[in-house]
Amino acid sequence: MLLLALLLPVSAPAAPAESGEQIPAADDVISLMRKAADYQLEEQAKKKYDSDWIRAAFYTGVMALYETTKDEKYREAAIAWGAKSGPNGWTPPRDQRHADRLCCGQTFIDLYLLDKDVKKIAPFRAAIDRMMASPQPGRVDWWWCDALFMAPPAMVKLAKATGDNKYNDFINDLWWDATDYLYDPEAGLYYRDKKYFPPNTTANGKKIFWSRGNGWVAAGTVRVLQDLPEDYPARQKFVELHQRMAAELIKLQHEDGLWRSSLLDAEQFPTPETSGTAFFTYALAWGVNNGTLDRETYLPHVIKGWNGLVSKVTPEGRLTHVQRVAAAPGKVNPDDTHEYAVGALLLAGSEIVKLAR
Repeated sequence: MLLLALLLPVSAPAAPAESGEQIPAADDVISLMRKAADYQLEEQAKKKYDSDWIRAAFYTGVMALYETTKDEKYREAAIAWGAKSGPNGWTPPRDQRHADRLCCGQTFIDLYLLDKDVKKIAPFRAAIDRMMASPQPGRVDWWWCDALFMAPPAMVKLAKATGDNKYNDFINDLWWDATDYLYDPEAGLYYRDKKYFPPNTTANGKKIFWSRGNGWVAAGTVRVLQDLPEDYPARQKFVELHQRMAAELIKLQHEDGLWRSSLLDAEQFPTPETSGTAFFTYALAWGVNNGTLDRETYLPHVIKGWNGLVSKVTPEGRLTHVQRVAAAPGKVNPDDTHEYAVGALLLAGSEIVKLAR
């Protein structure tokens, strides 16, 4: 299946989804991406500067929007953000071993790869080198599943930028130890952290799998695959994890295209949630575009997910139905938005545009 998918012509016109829904027009997707990004950038201008994970996740989407449109205003926005991080710019905040503080490195390195200005990656590289000098198991450093989006893609990008494979080897060791700790092979999903391991369950007796937590992992996995060398020995393990999660996630998508905060217990929190949905849509679309997921099976779910997200964006560009900062399934306020969810929306949109083109 993988070989056949890879042999499909890149320029082939997108087919209608099995459900009868058409792939959205690229111009329509880009228009919505711009609107959402511009709204969020305007909102950020009113707030205190921050380079931690919330805003860093947003800027991964800004860079995807730049790559999609080549509009310099988005690259310039990302440069302005990175240049303010730390006393001399381009520096991960405070505890530089903590995965959340390393998410900014994804954008720093993407920008470095455009102009090869070494100051954009030097502090981040130094932080990772310090971390590697005193290694700990993945279940210690990355004890919560969100970490698999925050740090590993940045480290794989660092390997790409420097040509040093030691960074790939480092994340490979940590990733699979964290996975042995947090992953439920039967469910094909990740617990957020040990507080949600069995025998803990939802009020309805279901295992506790958080939508956005698994969204972080699903998106983190494809972002690792995006930059991991094709001949890297463990690459197929990442592909198989991506495929296993995808197969389970499509079973849990609702008719409106959106996932609920508690993946196995929608009755607990029935309101649709967009941050997890956006990450899932991104990961599924990436898989279709890159031949790791079967197009006929997954394309309808991608389109449903995207259309569901679009239905939750207001005319001014505000993405709604975002669960607030949390560590577990919880109530979703229909009016709430947040930067990390907009970043996920932009990542998803960038892959939908590739499908459309």
